[in-house]
Amino acid sequence: MENASDVRFFTLSGINETMNYKIAIFSVTLLYYCLILFLNVSLVLIIILDENLHEPMYILLGSFCINGLYGTTGFYPKFLLDLLSYSPQISYEGCLLQAFIMYSFACCDLSILAVMAYDRYLAICRPLHYHSFMTKRRLSQLVCFSWLTPFCIFSVSIILTSRLKLCGSNIQKIFCVNWVIYKLACLDNGTLSNTIISYVTIIIYVSHGFFIVWTYMHLIKTCTKSKDDRVKFMQTCVPHLVSLITFLVVILFDLMYMRFGSTNFPESLQNFIAIEFLLIPPVINPLIYGFKLTKVRNRILSLVYFKRK
Repeated sequence: MENASDVRFFTLSGINETMNYKIAIFSVTLLYYCLILFLNVSLVLIIILDENLHEPMYILLGSFCINGLYGTTGFYPKFLLDLLSYSPQISYEGCLLQAFIMYSFACCDLSILAVMAYDRYLAICRPLHYHSFMTKRRLSQLVCFSWLTPFCIFSVSIILTSRLKLCGSNIQKIFCVNWVIYKLACLDNGTLSNTIISYVTIIIYVSHGFFIVWTYMHLIKTCTKSKDDRVKFMQTCVPHLVSLITFLVVILFDLMYMRFGSTNFPESLQNFIAIEFLLIPPVINPLIYGFKLTKVRNRILSLVYFKRK
């Protein structure tokens, strides 16, 4: 497909103010990215290597952590390179790829959270049917759904964006997102199809949210009747709720700011708001699940104790 735009590179002007402290920011960012890698890779390896954790809930958790690695890898290596560059730029194709990763990462998180909510609903509300419903085949289908749905949606979105004729090349952020590229499009240049796919995406993921609310209505109703179910809820649903609330607060805040926020804020504050979803969830999720889920916590403690011996 021939690109309709003459723009071959974008300038990431959102990084300009940070250049005054680039060595300090580079060091802190590198350490933080290493922490993200360590926490998420460790949890994935623990789940893979421990056969006792080869259950749907932990497999979904592993998928959750892999998605965290996928999203952060789409941002941190490029950002670290930009901190070492005097004129941060990104190629047209690289910008589209990064935009695809950012959006698919965020929506994949919500899809996985929806599947995890369904898993907890079956385990607590319909325990007698859990193993007949949550078979290996059904689990594989749900994992594929959580990954392929955002990939397919945003593949279409990025293809439509790539057909736009752009009248600018300056991105006032530290990374590429589809909405910012869309705002650079020339007027009356076929943006209707992008608007339609945006509304379709919103409808799909708002329905994910309603589904999660529906599962928790049933979970809470069931847990009020049984002490054992309340224990299960506290052990397995609280981490999920923490991840869900963290994700929703961070994403909604970022989206609202992107659409309606003031540009009068200091650039450093704007950058922090823009990357909250790449800072908080990838660290909070493995920590909260590692400490709260009994089997995972016991496995971590056994490894620590074994090393000390």
